[in-house]
Amino acid sequence: MAMLKTALTLSARSVNSVQARTFVNNDAVKKWAFNLSGFNQYGLYHDDVRFENDEVKEAIRRLPQNLQDERAFRIQRALQCSVMKTVLPKDQWPTYEEDRQKGRYLTPYLNEVLAEKAEREEWAKNA
Repeated sequence: MAMLKTALTLSARSVNSVQARTFVNNDAVKKWAFNLSGFNQYGLYHDDVRFENDEVKEAIRRLPQNLQDERAFRIQRALQCSVMKTVLPKDQWPTYEEDRQKGRYLTPYLNEVLAEKAEREEWAKNA
């Protein structure tokens, strides 16, 4: 009986305990995953490799022309590297820090498109 009580106490304690470390906000893990993903070896940013659904296509359409041109160049260069079965020289790979600064260029436009979509759905629901 005592062993059962001890086991129940230990199991209850492990469920209620709070983890001291999380791997979600660990920069070392994020850098490791960034380098492991491989799209940086082709010179691509985070938002260059998004799946292009209707919302993403609308956000791309709203981008300023210079950002659209830069995005098209990066994607064409990556396709060329893929066809040639090679990667860019290491000095042309975007770093993790550069990707965090410049690689999320589509996110504000995408958030705007999603907010408009939610607003349209809300209006349609109330109509």
